[in-house]
Amino acid sequence: MKITTLFFDLDDTLYPPASGLWDEIRVRIEQYLLDRMHIPRDEIQEVRQSFYNQYGTTLRGLQITRNVDMHEYLAYVHDVPLANYITREPRLRGVLEQIPLRKLIFTNADRNHANRVLDILGLQGIFEDIIDIVDIAPYCKPQPEAYQIALQRAGNPDPRTCLMLDDSPRTLATAQSLGFATVCVGGQAAPTGGCNATIPHLLDLLNVLPAFTGNGDGRDE
Repeated sequence: MKITTLFFDLDDTLYPPASGLWDEIRVRIEQYLLDRMHIPRDEIQEVRQSFYNQYGTTLRGLQITRNVDMHEYLAYVHDVPLANYITREPRLRGVLEQIPLRKLIFTNADRNHANRVLDILGLQGIFEDIIDIVDIAPYCKPQPEAYQIALQRAGNPDPRTCLMLDDSPRTLATAQSLGFATVCVGGQAAPTGGCNATIPHLLDLLNVLPAFTGNGDGRDE
């Protein structure tokens, strides 16, 4: 089947990891655990890894184990000066505008953070919807239920007609298991488990997209 719908991750996908933005958000997450949850500094990494392994994200772990308010947490960890890390990228807008397919954001962040990022990158109006962590609650990527909700929000397209673009191989592996085609953004190596293709940056998307839209390697069934 030809690809008709593209799902884009947000952080470290629409902009490169080298920007340092996600590193700053990570600092905010750790500060939240220290200041609000009173977790000793030397235990924070272990706690975060445990939450990541068991629940998918730190947020979901805190909700389940500490009954943390999702909106208060998200406001705290995303309270960073985005313009210090990312900037308008007109070339990316040009690439995305050349793709005559449905495009949606699918993120473990919230809608407010997504809109702020899109504003600074100059990508408002490119995506028909933002599917955020609130929409997919109580789940999150990489849990399969999150993808099912995302598909429902998108009007229930056949997963075999969908392409997921993300920087996380773990997230992509779930998408692939559900029938999505997958592209790992930021990868330098050949495709690995969970990834049908890898590209260094979204600016390179047009180099691989024909393989998924009927002009390439067999996704056209």
